[in-house]
Amino acid sequence: MTLSQIVHQEQGDEERGFATLQLHSGNRPGSGVAPRATPIYLTAGFVLEDFDQAADLFENGDGYTYTRVANPTAEAVEQKVALLERGAEALLVSSGQAAVAITMLGLLEAGQHVLSSSSIYEGTRGFFLDNLSRMGVETDFVDDANDPQAWERLIRPTTRALFAESIPNPKNDIFDIAAIAEVAHAHGIPLIIDNTLATPYLLRPLEHGADIVVHSASKFLAGHGAVLGGVIVDNGKFDAERSGSLFPQLTQPARLGGPSFVDREGGRARIAYLRDVLALRFGPTPSPLNAFLINQGIETLSLRVQRQSENAMGIARWLEQQPEVHSVDYSGLESNAFHKLALRYLPDGQGSVFAFTLRGGVDAARRFVNALQIFTHMTHLGDVKSLILHPGTTSHNQRTDDELSQGGIWPGTLRLSIGIEDLSDLVRDVDRGLAAVRSGS
Repeated sequence: MTLSQIVHQEQGDEERGFATLQLHSGNRPGSGVAPRATPIYLTAGFVLEDFDQAADLFENGDGYTYTRVANPTAEAVEQKVALLERGAEALLVSSGQAAVAITMLGLLEAGQHVLSSSSIYEGTRGFFLDNLSRMGVETDFVDDANDPQAWERLIRPTTRALFAESIPNPKNDIFDIAAIAEVAHAHGIPLIIDNTLATPYLLRPLEHGADIVVHSASKFLAGHGAVLGGVIVDNGKFDAERSGSLFPQLTQPARLGGPSFVDREGGRARIAYLRDVLALRFGPTPSPLNAFLINQGIETLSLRVQRQSENAMGIARWLEQQPEVHSVDYSGLESNAFHKLALRYLPDGQGSVFAFTLRGGVDAARRFVNALQIFTHMTHLGDVKSLILHPGTTSHNQRTDDELSQGGIWPGTLRLSIGIEDLSDLVRDVDRGLAAVRSGS
């Protein structure tokens, strides 16, 4: 059954709302013996019925042979996320880093070039600088990420991908997707958006011109901090006539002379190549158990994200009034430089991950963190529990002082990921941290 058939079957004659889709898409329970919960197909492989059926499966790929190739539990998540992001098809992998890596490796080869916003997750930045560079791929970073001309100036004949985050980590400096998508499409290059911090509940980048969306499903999609996972979603609109010469791996015949991915899959050539070549050969296979838990988490995504965004706004407004706080980087605040852009792209909430900077530098940050009782001190995001981290000494400790200051990360900068606790309790906990800063204890 194709995804378009699934969409028609699940939506019937009218468009269903987000909360309904997050609960009912991808499961397709039948009558009689079908379980209501998505089953966990915890198996390495699947029994082949007979000799001819096995040959047909390996020839056409329509069915299940081995979990590294396809698994029904993972497929349920893929269908659900594709629907929520309004994409054509999704691919579930083992982590958010795997989603970025598989996407980039599928588009790039030695001698080519990536152009990225400078305000991105440090693990992705390290992948570009340390790993892709060893494969002969160069990366440039755009500091003024919402200036189309800044991107235009840095595009080369060898550029094959533009990359950014919808809500960048940790500065909450909202990215203008539509403006930069125009630049990308003028050159036949895909725009890839990491939508982890926004989630498809708050923002669907494909609707604004992005071509590919990636997620760390470990974060908000799962929501419970128990598993790792990543998702790649493609818009299914690869244009071979316009972009085929840039991506011969999609347009040239297969190694043994079979049809090209474009001949076989049309507009879905990109995601088919990522699934059938990159994910299959590199093997970032998600556990079916992880897929099940991610699927369970998605069922409450809208409720969690709405509550987290409301709590984040409350914390940000409170912090902004405190004399010990130098600045609060939350786009929901009217004082924030990205507020107008946030209202345009994120009218239902501005997310729940943001940074604030204490006066007093590292010593103040240390006293603040050590005084907290509700916030968990750990390197994670998107949990139902509120989290805190000091980027300068943890996630961003491989940056020089100049690189940190250029990224707006100061000695007193702390990153918050706001959960679903009672707002009054979170405010009291933050106040407890500020009291420690004031007392110097």
